[in-house]
Amino acid sequence: MTHVPLSLAKAQLTDLVRRAEEGERIVLTRHGRDVVRLTPVDRYGNGKTREEKMRIIQEIQESAKGKFPPDFDSARAADFLYGDDGLPG
Repeated sequence: MTHVPLSLAKAQLTDLVRRAEEGERIVLTRHGRDVVRLTPVDRYGNGKTREEKMRIIQEIQESAKGKFPPDFDSARAADFLYGDDGLPG
């Protein structure tokens, strides 16, 4: 892990971001204390690929089959979430 004082990071920001994108762990410090960690943004979230996410969605859809009436839709879902007074049930 690389610790870089904030005062020095200002002049090296582009290089520090590139290094973080490549996987280096960069921590910015202020007065010797860790304040910020630079980490690359995960494009697909949680380290899962698009294909993995689609597989998970399909598994959820398959597990829900037969549990709801055929005419169940988002409009009817509100019936289960809110009471007759319009407040959450």
